Amino acid sequence: MSLIEKAAEKLRKSESLVERAAEKLAKSRTIKSEDTNLGPDFGAEKLSGPVLKSHQPELLKKTPKNSTAVELNYDVLQQNNILIENNIDNSVTAEEFRIIKRSLLLNAFSKGDSAIKNGNILLVTSTQPDEGKTFCAVSLALSMAAERDLTVLLVDADVAKPDVMNTLGVKGNKGLIDVIENKEMDLSECLLRTNIPNLTILPAGKKHKLTTELLASERMGDIIDEIARRYHDRIIIIDSPPVLASSAASVLALHVGQILYVVEAERTREEELNDALKMIENCKNINFLLNKTRFTAGKKKFGSYYGYGYN
Repeated sequence: MSLIEKAAEKLRKSESLVERAAEKLAKSRTIKSEDTNLGPDFGAEKLSGPVLKSHQPELLKKTPKNSTAVELNYDVLQQNNILIENNIDNSVTAEEFRIIKRSLLLNAFSKGDSAIKNGNILLVTSTQPDEGKTFCAVSLALSMAAERDLTVLLVDADVAKPDVMNTLGVKGNKGLIDVIENKEMDLSECLLRTNIPNLTILPAGKKHKLTTELLASERMGDIIDEIARRYHDRIIIIDSPPVLASSAASVLALHVGQILYVVEAERTREEELNDALKMIENCKNINFLLNKTRFTAGKKKFGSYYGYGYN
């Protein structure tokens, strides 16, 4: 046998030994998917090495729960005189809410000495029921959601009279009160993603006899912080109970950086307004929106919503 033939024979034997060793190693290391608590649908490829349960990534230990998708009912929106896509560009009211939102957004994301703590958390309230606060909260949320670099979370915190869902024509079960009461519940279980890409809704949830106490709890503060800071470009709009109708409004005012206060023209009484403002005075950035005003045709006003300003 020549030297070349001897070398080739030796090489074949070496390759055979390597193949047997690799096969033996693979058998000893291959594990079944059921041994890892990952389930059979974890991935398309089989695992080829040992995974110690104590060293699994955190996201594998607890799979995030997805929020629910809902479709806004445009027929209901139209019935409630809410802005919709096919007429938003030509709507007088749409233009008014563009003006209103601009100042609020500037406050929300101001930097340096002009920065407002929790400025991206906005409370919409009024003195008494039926003054139009939910209409204004929903319209403002839709207007802000039209921004290109902004996401909006609309929170219905008026647990006694939750009108946000009815106004938008959508349904939801679990909500804010449920996630406050149940510490094991993930916030994402209650969020509703809408067919407007930048708009998400958090319903009020079930009625509870201790609503104010739940809203005043430390967990409520933690939830507000979480939803405010999870995304740097997020605005949280909270539809609050009227100030003189529920003590919950004064509690919610502790968590927000700005308040949009809806005043109904020819109805809201000055003495009631003064009493209400004392109850939410912890928030130093209160903006007024004069609602349901009458105007004479031909005058240079944008429409039935004007008189927006600062206190």
